[in-house]
Amino acid sequence: MKALVTGAAGFIGSRIAARLAADGHEVIGFDDLSEGTRANLEDAPGVLLIEADLRDAGAVARAAEGCDVIFHEGAKRSVPRSLLEPELTTEVNVGGTLNVLLAARSAGARVVWASSSSVYGDQDASAQHEGLVPAPKSPYAASKLAGEAYATAWWKSLRVPTISLRYFNVYGPRQDPMSEYAAVVPRFIVACLTGRRPTVYGDGEQSRDFTFIDDVVEANLRAAAAPEAAFGRAFNVGGGETPTSVNGLLAMVAELTGAEPEPVREPAREGDMRRTSADMTLTEQLLGHRPAVDMHEGLARTVEWFREHVDVPA
Repeated sequence: MKALVTGAAGFIGSRIAARLAADGHEVIGFDDLSEGTRANLEDAPGVLLIEADLRDAGAVARAAEGCDVIFHEGAKRSVPRSLLEPELTTEVNVGGTLNVLLAARSAGARVVWASSSSVYGDQDASAQHEGLVPAPKSPYAASKLAGEAYATAWWKSLRVPTISLRYFNVYGPRQDPMSEYAAVVPRFIVACLTGRRPTVYGDGEQSRDFTFIDDVVEANLRAAAAPEAAFGRAFNVGGGETPTSVNGLLAMVAELTGAEPEPVREPAREGDMRRTSADMTLTEQLLGHRPAVDMHEGLARTVEWFREHVDVPA
C-alpha cells in the first residue's frame, strides 16, 4: 500500500506514519512544520516528508499521486486558538480538507481523516454516540463538522470512500507539552516532573474520555481496511472507560510521578465541553476496533517517556 499522511510531523500523524512504515508500506508525509517537528519521525526514516501547506491544492494533489489511502491528520488544532483565529482555523481545517478530498478523487484513494469529539458539544446523553445531533461550541468544532459533511458528500455524490474518526482527547508519548495550546496530559506530567504548578481551568470536575495514541493509530488502520458499509460515516475513537475528571487526572499523574502538586486555578475556558464519553458500539461493529490500553497503563507509559526526555531537577 502507498499512503499519504498529512500532518505527518505532528503527534498523531507521526505515529500513524511510523506504524505504516514499520508494517512495510510506502509512506509519503506532508506537513508545513508550523507545529510538527521532524524529530517526531526520527524512528521512521523510511517516510518521505514533503514540506508544504494544506491550503496549497496543487501540492496536496502532487503528494497524493499514486496513493491508495490518505490519512488526513493535518489541521489547526485547539478550541482556544480557534476562538482567537477563526479565519485561519477555517482556512486550514475546512479548505485543507477540501483539497485532500479533491486529491483523493484524482488519485482514486480512500480518505481516513481526523475529526473530533468536539463536534458533539454538550449533550444530555451519558455517552456521545454517532446518532446524536452535533452541537459544536467553537470554530474548531464547527470546522471539524464541516469536514465531516464534505467527506460524507464526497462518498454519496462522487463515490470517493471516506471515513471520519472522532477522536476523544488523545494522549501519549511525544505529545508536545510546550505549546500554548498543549493538551492537559503532557502539561500535567511535565509540571509534576519539574516541580511546577499545573494549571486547572474551572472547577476541574469537567471529565474527558482519554484515548491512548496506540489505540488511535490502530483505529486508523482498521478504517483503512473497513468495508463499504463504513464509507461516508463518522465513528467515535475513545478510550473505552469511564471518563476521568481533570482533578482525577492530576491525582493519577501525581501518584505516578511521586509529586504533590498545588494547582493554579484559572477560570473555565470558553468553548470547552463539560464531559466527553465515547460510545464505541458502532466503531466495534463496523470497524472492528476496540481500545486495548487502559488509562493507568497509558499514563504510566507516557510518564515514563517524559521522564526519559524531560530535564528533571535532581
